[in-house]
Amino acid sequence: MLRLENVQAGYGNILAIKDVNLEITQGEIITLIGANGAGKSTTLMSISGVVPIRAGRISFKDQDIHRKEPDEIVRMGICQVPEGRHIFPQLTVQENLDMGAFLRKDKKEIKQDIDYVFSLFPILAERRGQDGGTLSGGEQQMLAMSRALMARPQLLLLDEPSMGLAPLVIKQIFEIIKQINIENNTTIFLVEQNANQALHIADRGYVIENGKIVFSGTAESLLKNTDIQKAYLGI
Repeated sequence: MLRLENVQAGYGNILAIKDVNLEITQGEIITLIGANGAGKSTTLMSISGVVPIRAGRISFKDQDIHRKEPDEIVRMGICQVPEGRHIFPQLTVQENLDMGAFLRKDKKEIKQDIDYVFSLFPILAERRGQDGGTLSGGEQQMLAMSRALMARPQLLLLDEPSMGLAPLVIKQIFEIIKQINIENNTTIFLVEQNANQALHIADRGYVIENGKIVFSGTAESLLKNTDIQKAYLGI
């Protein structure tokens, strides 16, 4: 479904990712784990067109997308939930969801999708008239995910969804990520510092260090890898 081939990208004179190769099959949950500054977020932003790549190729369903604008990539079926949520704080929950569906014209199905995200996150239904900026951190993460789902993505990119959240909220968020994957057959590419949680819901994973992929394999094999246990799992 998605393939990165020898992708390089960065900021100014600094290459944040170097010759990254990875692929994602439809219906999978894939996780990319690594330390702060390893290149995880840059990888996602390269896919979504926010950070232009300097070399290599990114293809989605056999179409090159690395020269396309971010809105074109959303139209093709890829949507990103950025690190730090980035909801519209002065818009209500309902208005944030409406913005997620901005490129769509199917009003009846938009209503159905709003009902669906409210079934995933009932607290948002209670807060639908409340400004996004007044929500708790966990509620804002739920809203950011819901806004992305309103675009009906085939591939959902999640950047650090557990960051800054309480353990109980993290557990809920990860359960819902799995639910979205199963119920909608939505393919998910999950970037996450909480490697243990991510690998427990993922099918496969990649480990990135200093901008390069250094390990890949099934989630089960990565959980059992002693180097990964020491570096990322606290074992």
